Amino acid sequence: MNKTKVKICGLQGVEVLKSMMNLPVDYIGFVFAKSRRQVSPQAAASMAAMVQNWEAPVIPRTVGVFVNPDMDQLEDIMAQVPLDVIQLHGQESPDDCRDIKQRFNVDLFKVVSVGSQQREDGNPVDFREYGGVIDALLLDTFEPQYGGGSGTTFAWDKIPEYRQWARSLDIPLFVAGGLHAANVDGLIREYAPDGVDVSSGVETNGTKDLDKIAAFVERVKHA
Repeated sequence: MNKTKVKICGLQGVEVLKSMMNLPVDYIGFVFAKSRRQVSPQAAASMAAMVQNWEAPVIPRTVGVFVNPDMDQLEDIMAQVPLDVIQLHGQESPDDCRDIKQRFNVDLFKVVSVGSQQREDGNPVDFREYGGVIDALLLDTFEPQYGGGSGTTFAWDKIPEYRQWARSLDIPLFVAGGLHAANVDGLIREYAPDGVDVSSGVETNGTKDLDKIAAFVERVKHA
């Protein structure tokens, strides 16, 4: 039985979400970082409330996507939206991650941008430093402006090193970056990530497309 988790990210309104409620989706992502998919806390709160009435057997977990947030921003959003997961796309250090996880008592996903990512001090990010701090590692394609969401794939042959490390810590490895219904089954068969994360790959003209979402979920669950 395939256990690959599905995360649909960048939801912006209740109408598409309402139409997704019979799909076996594991995570729903709301983008609070600067992006064309950015949503207000109020909009995310409305969607998060709708998720609690999901009709599929498993209620998806809600994920907030941030890039280098400060505690005040997180406090404000968490007071309005009962997120299950905080996902960090920026140059957050292991200490930052630990502080956020302890403050809000949520699972924490750390994104590593495969290709080029540096800390504020100019040194490259070493994902191994996050061991024992994070609850999942998510690989995405490097995108300099927003830290992710480029809609392009990275070199998948880099996945095994990350997967081996994640499994040694018994945390899941998610893969994002340019995924869509036509390529996700190949990714799963060849590299067996624990989860996949999609946004632009299930959109038409910048808007979430229910047919593409359904096709993507079906491919993942039957890969």
